[in-house]
Amino acid sequence: MTSITKTTSNVVSAAIVTAAMALPSLQFACADTAPERGIVSFKYLNYQESQGSLSQYSSSSSSSSSSSTSSSGKVHSENDNDNHAIWIDTISGATAVATSTATTPTVVTPKTLSTTTSSTAHDRISVNAYSVMALVPIAGVWSFGTTYISDSVSGASPTYHTSGLTTMHDARQSVDAQLTRYFSSGNVSAGTSYSKESDYLSRSYSLQGSLSTEDKNTIFTLGGSLTDDTINPSTMPNLNAKKTTHAGLIGITRVLTKNDIVQFNLGYSEGEGYYSDPYKYYDNRPGHRNNTTALARWNHHFEGTDGTVHLSYRYYSDTFGIRAHTLDTEYVQPLQNGWAVTPLLRLYTQNEADFYIATGAAEKADPTVITAPPLSATYYSEDQRLSAMGALTVGLKVSKQLNHDWLVDAKVEFYEQRSQWALSGKADTALAPFSARSIQLGISREF
Repeated sequence: MTSITKTTSNVVSAAIVTAAMALPSLQFACADTAPERGIVSFKYLNYQESQGSLSQYSSSSSSSSSSSTSSSGKVHSENDNDNHAIWIDTISGATAVATSTATTPTVVTPKTLSTTTSSTAHDRISVNAYSVMALVPIAGVWSFGTTYISDSVSGASPTYHTSGLTTMHDARQSVDAQLTRYFSSGNVSAGTSYSKESDYLSRSYSLQGSLSTEDKNTIFTLGGSLTDDTINPSTMPNLNAKKTTHAGLIGITRVLTKNDIVQFNLGYSEGEGYYSDPYKYYDNRPGHRNNTTALARWNHHFEGTDGTVHLSYRYYSDTFGIRAHTLDTEYVQPLQNGWAVTPLLRLYTQNEADFYIATGAAEKADPTVITAPPLSATYYSEDQRLSAMGALTVGLKVSKQLNHDWLVDAKVEFYEQRSQWALSGKADTALAPFSARSIQLGISREF
């Protein structure tokens, strides 16, 4: 019987990169019993996005249009817990994984910036990320896991809607660690994470516990986290803005039959502090953001083919006014000689934020004319991640068990986002379509 776990998808932001690269340790942390063997893994991720530019506008901005949650600039929704983020649902903060108090020295490369002009489809942000993960069982009742990630981000990003491009280069180093104690009827995990780049520092702390019934068919989960972020954009190096987020999660996992597992999770977070994007031309967001997520999963194992289908639906809402829906499916099919293939399909849609400013008529006629927000507007943003949108992701993972100890895998995903695909809200049809491709390679050894 397979347990409920999910693989991650194409990423750009620090949170998404980490979730994709550090998943194995969380799979063990969510297990009922301590792992019998340790594991060490290495992963490499290459991500490339592209989007047509509506203008030949050359920005003179001195910085990139990075996200206010990470300078790596999330490319799809501005929903911090969107369809690409926390599938394992361990609460941990900025890096979307739970881990520890490591104080590894961090080397940060300052952003280097220039301007670009284009009126055709072209590459935008590019990411190269490397991770090393280790999980060690201790005395049969403990486990310790840690992950180190280094990623570099470069390319061009819009300063309003899909125009006004600036180019940038940045690097991020992060370390996570997690300590888990296993009991006969559950486990408790404590974790922390540290992530730093040239204009963003994030620290988070988490605690999560699970309790199973006597027959082991039902598991209850409760978790919480605290995240503290400090933002010093290159345009305002002494800003020293703060953001604090408290989050909680409750969940239940139920074994229905020998071939079926279902899971329901409910999460809530409250955030206070700096949410505006300092690299956008018009961007002034509320100083708080609360969100609620509801997640349902079903795993079914087919005895005839020995394959397993993973289905999930996720609902997200926040005080910015965004409502998002994600439908996710993948099928894991073992083959002969240790091979396995996993095709996946993901559908996503959201409406626009209450304060999103759509492309104006003058900007549609001449993209160098930036649409100004209404004079009466208290909050406003022209960040396309806050617009109404729909997205489609397709992918394929292939893995090979070389022997009892070694496993290699490769995964490719293609992502397409368009405003016209939004199922709710008012689409900003002037936004150019957005595409992305990610390739992930991994190797792991158990010991």
